[in-house]
Amino acid sequence: MISIENLSKVYNSVKILDIKQLDIPQGQSFGLVGNNGAGKTTLFRLILDLIKATSGHVFSKGVAVNKDSQWKNYTGSFLDEGFLIDFLRPEEYFEFIADINGVTKEELKTYYNEFAEFFGDEILNKKKYIRDFSKGNQKKIGIFSAIISQPEILILDEPFANLDPSSQIRLKTILKELHKNKKTSVILSSHDLNHIADVSERIVVLDKGIIVKDLLVSSNTLTELEEYFKN
Repeated sequence: MISIENLSKVYNSVKILDIKQLDIPQGQSFGLVGNNGAGKTTLFRLILDLIKATSGHVFSKGVAVNKDSQWKNYTGSFLDEGFLIDFLRPEEYFEFIADINGVTKEELKTYYNEFAEFFGDEILNKKKYIRDFSKGNQKKIGIFSAIISQPEILILDEPFANLDPSSQIRLKTILKELHKNKKTSVILSSHDLNHIADVSERIVVLDKGIIVKDLLVSSNTLTELEEYFKN
């Protein structure tokens, strides 16, 4: 589904990402972990063609993402609040996203019902602009908007950050459900090793832009990750 070849990014003569080869198959639940500055967000921005690579390529379904935009039709993503149109109310933003993705009003209402527990009576019908919501509720708005189109690839950067414990648990249930039928490749990063080990079947560890571990998740994975980050 996604293939990376000789991908690098240099800022101010410092190489912050250097990945020789990485393949993420269709339907895989993929976790990315690493300390601050490891290159996780940079990698996601390169996958989404938001920044230009210094060298190398990212391919989605065999096509370079910087050469063709068809991948946008089957990819949903939320990296940060910059993805939101914050002068809209949530309902206006959701309707806009639904419209450009061919999602009907009836389908959108169904999604509202499915996400009711995740929203927690804090998002809809509040007559507030997105910019006036808390960081946690902006995160909920962004995650929901990324899922509206039922994408084949879903990319989320630190989705558990700023969420309260109940919302974190509900989000894990949502991500597991999306991945259940292997229709969606769920690609996410997190500083929470427990959460990412719980929702991923494969975890890659980045350190200073380089892949240092590539693990298929097992009962020992969390312990292995904890041991690695202790050092």
